[in-house]
Amino acid sequence: MAERLRTIAVYCGHQFGKNPNFKRDAAAVGRMLAKNGIRMVFGGGDVGLMGTVATSALKYGGHVMGVSTDDVIAMQEPAHDEIDVQVVDGVNERKQIMFDESDAFIILPGGIGTLNELTDILTMQQIGETNKPLFFLNTDGFWNPLARLLKHMQKNGFIVRTDAYNIFSAETVAELKRQVLKY
Repeated sequence: MAERLRTIAVYCGHQFGKNPNFKRDAAAVGRMLAKNGIRMVFGGGDVGLMGTVATSALKYGGHVMGVSTDDVIAMQEPAHDEIDVQVVDGVNERKQIMFDESDAFIILPGGIGTLNELTDILTMQQIGETNKPLFFLNTDGFWNPLARLLKHMQKNGFIVRTDAYNIFSAETVAELKRQVLKY
């Protein structure tokens, strides 16, 4: 039997988005991780959903590791002031450290950076470099367009086996918690 998930990277937006439920669920995910003794790794920023999930985890006694770059901090994501954020040379190094430190990944709503991070994991799953699970929190159907795109890719012969991916999707934080703790 596999060991329980001890550390999970959370990928999400450095903005809040337009739906207030995104922020609500980010806070709930941070609380869920902390209350279940799961260490959180994230992009290190103190803004948007990223800052919300980290602040919530800390508020509930969680252990949080942040990883960022000087450029990201200077441009759009000031480092979270309640933790020591590891600053690295570039986003590829940032993503590698987050990957190496994590047993799994939770994907919350986000933009291009979030999409980049999750497609890196999907690519590594596709070619057999990892089987670490991706847990999507599909707040108010945010990730439905991605699911449709993946089905479209499969229909057109670019994805052969969707069961080759270790993906879970939850509509609520309670459902996400059950999936994470059961894994």
